[in-house]
Amino acid sequence: MKDRYIAFDVETPNYANDRMSSIGIAVIENAAVVDEFYSLVNPETYFNRFNIELTGITPEMVSDMPAFPKLWEMIAPVMGSGLLIAHNAPFDMSVLAKCLSAYQIGWKPFAYYACTCAMGRSCYPNLVNHKLSTLSGHLGLELEHHNAGSDSRACAELLLDYMRHNLRAENFIRRYDMRPRGMKHFPED
Repeated sequence: MKDRYIAFDVETPNYANDRMSSIGIAVIENAAVVDEFYSLVNPETYFNRFNIELTGITPEMVSDMPAFPKLWEMIAPVMGSGLLIAHNAPFDMSVLAKCLSAYQIGWKPFAYYACTCAMGRSCYPNLVNHKLSTLSGHLGLELEHHNAGSDSRACAELLLDYMRHNLRAENFIRRYDMRPRGMKHFPED
């Protein structure tokens, strides 16, 4: 896990933030992005107008896309193969946990992650804010904001920049409780 990082970003269809409409993943090994993945996700729920305008993702676009359980079969091995990295990570971690819970998918009781927003505050304390768009602009990174594929790639590039500035993700690790609500016994890993 020490030298492998899984930068990810999710977009949601509505204010509940308990389902995904897309996910992007960028895998970092040996200080380089070595793999990327992007998929629309059928959230099997309603879309708010705000989320459609923000992400550009409509119900029609996801109607034939896999729902989370099918997608999870594909991405679970990758998501569990390194330290999770996200920008404003508590949001992305909560959406992931809520999706797992909604579909009653057991994963692991806790997931460890680091947040590139928190790391950005440490690396670039004088910026006006530490939003993904601000940090990406400051570093000259391409960004199609609120596209999960582009956002996950930018998150990975931020982490690589921080590493070049001798900031280590391991110093920013937090633990997220992934246990489904109401589940008394968690399956063994």
